[in-house]
Amino acid sequence: MIEGRITRITGPVVIAEGLEGAGLYDLVEVGAARLSGEIIRTDSKGATIQVYEDNTGMKPGEPVIGLGRPLSVRLGPGLLGSIYDGTQRPLSEIKAEHGHFIRAGERGDSLRLDRRWDFQPQLSAGEPVAEGTVIGSVRESELITHRIVAPAGTPPGHASWVAARGLYSVADLVARTDDGGEFRLFQEWPVRKARAIRRRLAPSQPLMTGLRVIDILFPLSKGGTAAIPGAFGTGKTMTQHALAKHCDADIIIYIGCGERGNEMTEVLTEFPHLVDPRTGRSMMERTILIANTSNMPVAAREVSIYTGITFAEYYRDMGYDVAVMADSTSRWAEALRELSGRLEEIPAEEGFPAYLPTRLAEFYERGGCVETLSGDQGSVSIIGAVSPPGGDFSEPVTQHTRRFIRCFWGLDKDLAYARHYPAISWIESYSEYAEELREWWEQRNPQWWELRGQSMELLKREQRLEQIVRLIGPDALPDEQRLVLLTADLIKNGFLQQSSFDAGDSYCDPDRGMRLLALILEFHKLAEEALEAGVPLPGISALHVRERLARLKSEPREGAAESFELLEHDMILAFHSLRRDAGGPEPS
Repeated sequence: MIEGRITRITGPVVIAEGLEGAGLYDLVEVGAARLSGEIIRTDSKGATIQVYEDNTGMKPGEPVIGLGRPLSVRLGPGLLGSIYDGTQRPLSEIKAEHGHFIRAGERGDSLRLDRRWDFQPQLSAGEPVAEGTVIGSVRESELITHRIVAPAGTPPGHASWVAARGLYSVADLVARTDDGGEFRLFQEWPVRKARAIRRRLAPSQPLMTGLRVIDILFPLSKGGTAAIPGAFGTGKTMTQHALAKHCDADIIIYIGCGERGNEMTEVLTEFPHLVDPRTGRSMMERTILIANTSNMPVAAREVSIYTGITFAEYYRDMGYDVAVMADSTSRWAEALRELSGRLEEIPAEEGFPAYLPTRLAEFYERGGCVETLSGDQGSVSIIGAVSPPGGDFSEPVTQHTRRFIRCFWGLDKDLAYARHYPAISWIESYSEYAEELREWWEQRNPQWWELRGQSMELLKREQRLEQIVRLIGPDALPDEQRLVLLTADLIKNGFLQQSSFDAGDSYCDPDRGMRLLALILEFHKLAEEALEAGVPLPGISALHVRERLARLKSEPREGAAESFELLEHDMILAFHSLRRDAGGPEPS
């Protein structure tokens, strides 16, 4: 350890002398209260430190101790179901011991040392050990088996001793190699360093979310990266909540980075009581929450993103599919801007530091579908919320984020104010994964590519026609174009819109979503044929099956297939009747 002293304090940024032997990004303890901090710059004037805790009352001359290691997190059994801050302080345990307020210098055990886990060895003495070797496993929850894997950098050797099956704490030794290497149930990893992999894999499977507008129109792959930008009140946080509840990832990492306290409180109070719709068990059995609200120290907000992505990589290395919800990267970028200003760095666009694009790239590039060191396949999908001021998508954080993500779900304030949920704009949004996921969809539903294209084309035509309608009114349009408006309205209200409070509609599996879209487009096809046969549009719009089609999304899941078939049958009969009444030819 190296000891220095404080010479200058500028908010969460502290200058200290006497730390000449310390390295960049080394962990330090600052002041008499021994607050956690990290060296972010060294020069002839001393070491510049960002402090992760509230340093109110700190004075120059107080000691600084360099610990000689980077900021790291403990990774092991017990992470799932936990609530941490950005530096992995266990908030639930601190609250239980000391109340609602965190005292200066308070740490707590990030992994409980008094809990014992049933360790099952998967390695025997004399067998080779290298990075990626599976030492053993424990049952972390009913849903997740936690594999103890030798981390990257483990030198090749052979196991000289492996513990027998039994109950062990995370600090207990469970294996030893012939060159003196030791393995415990936990390991430490620097948060700013990406964990090693064997190779990256191409996206091949979608991350199913239960939201039709995402799964069918703008799909995200497992291991993909997406952004949800939107103005205040458009539903970024609520959309991420829905994704966290319903997506088919094995592990959920939810990072509340700089969000308002009431929004984060809702997550912290709601998630422990949520039931996983896939398994019927508690959502917290596969979830880790990281809470860094806007009133918490700004430096901890900056590091919380790295803590969350390190957790995700750790479970990915076990062969799991992990989804990271970062809410929001704009608040993280604002933390970078504040710290950059206190460091007196030259600002770039809108005061953000010039290295903002680099930091965003480093974060999103830690996602992906990979082959792990142990030969398994795992993935980290990253979904970041962006909060552009006034909904201006041309501001720096949104623009730089678009460079590094391949799925863009832009939220529209007009849709949000019209209570259309989710308020994802079908005009602004896009997905570059659609072509890569086409093979998966072709095996499951060969109509997906065609129906997706037809619906997108109708929605684009409707947008162009709406501009004409504002000028001259809908009655001036021919029936063929008014039918486009009618069908687009069905797609928007009967397919894209979902209700979080409707048990039958809050989650929609891909097969049901495709069946619903196919029925709407079949209605459009039958209506076009009826118009050609002389049927007037008012007769088509007055059909009772059109109202039933708009409400079909709310049908209970049990018996939905029969409801879909019945409606299709009634729809065909209704159009037959219309054409007979109009004196047109019967459809073939």
